[in-house]
Amino acid sequence: MSGVCVRNVCKVSVALSLGVMLGSQALAFDPQSAARQDACCDAATMSTLREATRAYYSGDKREAVTGLLAAAQSGHPAAQWKLGRMYAKGDGVAEDDMKAFEFFSQLISAHGEDSPSSPDAPFVASAFVEVGSYYLTGIADTAVVPNVNRAREIFTYAASYFGDALAQLKLGTMYLDGVGVDQDPRQAARWFLLAARKGQVDAQAKLGEMLVRGDQIEPNPVHGLMWLTIALKRAELIHHDDAAIRAAHEEAFSLASEDERRKAIALADQWLMDNDAAFAQAYATSSERAIEASATR
Repeated sequence: MSGVCVRNVCKVSVALSLGVMLGSQALAFDPQSAARQDACCDAATMSTLREATRAYYSGDKREAVTGLLAAAQSGHPAAQWKLGRMYAKGDGVAEDDMKAFEFFSQLISAHGEDSPSSPDAPFVASAFVEVGSYYLTGIADTAVVPNVNRAREIFTYAASYFGDALAQLKLGTMYLDGVGVDQDPRQAARWFLLAARKGQVDAQAKLGEMLVRGDQIEPNPVHGLMWLTIALKRAELIHHDDAAIRAAHEEAFSLASEDERRKAIALADQWLMDNDAAFAQAYATSSERAIEASATR
């Protein structure tokens, strides 16, 4: 299946190729209606989305789904993304990865070339990451089979064009593990650094471990311990599973000299003080709260 080159970065036309793959199986909504720019933001659609958002956060997820479906059919990116997430997690609906894949694909088909500064860019970037993740594993008993090359292309687009931190983490992990690409720790470290600077906890931890151990990159125990310290503190704040991060931090701390520890802690504290906004953006704009912001536009 062919890809389309966008701004010198190749974007796989996921939703269009999906139609070929499924044959007679139709998407949940007409992709043409999702592509109509004038339909996505009219007053009626925005009102429907606002009501669906209120219903969702008040606990009436059945009513929320009804409204989100109507807004998604009109092509609203936030509604399509939210429905994809709900079906992916079984949140208020029966878990259905294929339905999630279809909603994310519709969003990509209609908005994959939108500007990275667009208000809807976080939804679009997240949809790319979700679809790329499905291609890593495939979806059982469907036409979506594992395709690591396609996953890499999708992550590369989201990581490069949209600067998405989670895409950068996933791409770095592929380079670190040699999945779909030749193993390249230096390239992995570059992607981890980009994501780490945006506050992505797992990227901070992975980069920290690489720098401490010198995994085919020049070791830097001070900066390695710094990133592990940042990752551990942030993980605690957001209630992220920190067992592996804590273990890596304890190992790095035990191996470091007293001088290295002092320098690493000072650097970590300074980074945390200077980058609260970057951290908040990395975890708020692509989180469930983003849909609230979209619904009130």
